[in-house]
Amino acid sequence: MRYLVVIPARGGSKGIPYKNIYKVAGKPLLEYAIDCMKEVKFEGDLVVSTDDDKIASVAEKYEFVTVIKRPDDISNDTAKTEAALIHALAYMKEMYGKDYDAVVTLQPTSPLRKSRTVQEFMAAYEKGAEEFDAILTLSEDRSDFWVKKEDGSYGRLFPDAPRRRQERAPLFVENSAIYITKKESLIECNSVLGKKVNGYVIDASEGVDINELSDIMLAESLLLQEREEIEG
Repeated sequence: MRYLVVIPARGGSKGIPYKNIYKVAGKPLLEYAIDCMKEVKFEGDLVVSTDDDKIASVAEKYEFVTVIKRPDDISNDTAKTEAALIHALAYMKEMYGKDYDAVVTLQPTSPLRKSRTVQEFMAAYEKGAEEFDAILTLSEDRSDFWVKKEDGSYGRLFPDAPRRRQERAPLFVENSAIYITKKESLIECNSVLGKKVNGYVIDASEGVDINELSDIMLAESLLLQEREEIEG
């Protein structure tokens, strides 16, 4: 199966300026995504889709990465990631005559994602490809969720759920770490979820997604802990 692995990394970010190349534990976020793919064995190509020269310059340091300059009309705050994915498919077809079976969306904001997880995720997609045309990563969550009622008060989402965390049935949260979508379904549905999507649970730490400064603090703590364990 041939994959187009796309790292969507536009320049605009209101919460954290230049979030996609913000240095976390001394390394730009984008580089964690690129380095993650170094040990993944797959047939296809890895591209970074960006509208920004600073981000492009980070990606261009890697010889095995193709940088695709994204048009302005699909790079604003309201633009969908899917537009960048479909544009990348068209670009690779027009410029290099290449075609693919599926698109892997690798968000640059998950610095703890592991190469082996990506490899296993691809294998899970291929195993279920006859039934599902898309797959996404999930994180397990046993929180006791509450909802706001019409009268403004709050109540438990599952009133009969056990009070002890260990006894609750888990829920699963979309963490945005990795998606795979069949090419035809992505184009037809304009969604990474395709027509029929399956889930794949990964470790909660790998699912950490950088959106706020507090997320950076958590990610740095976990990354530094990993480095300490490796070194010694």
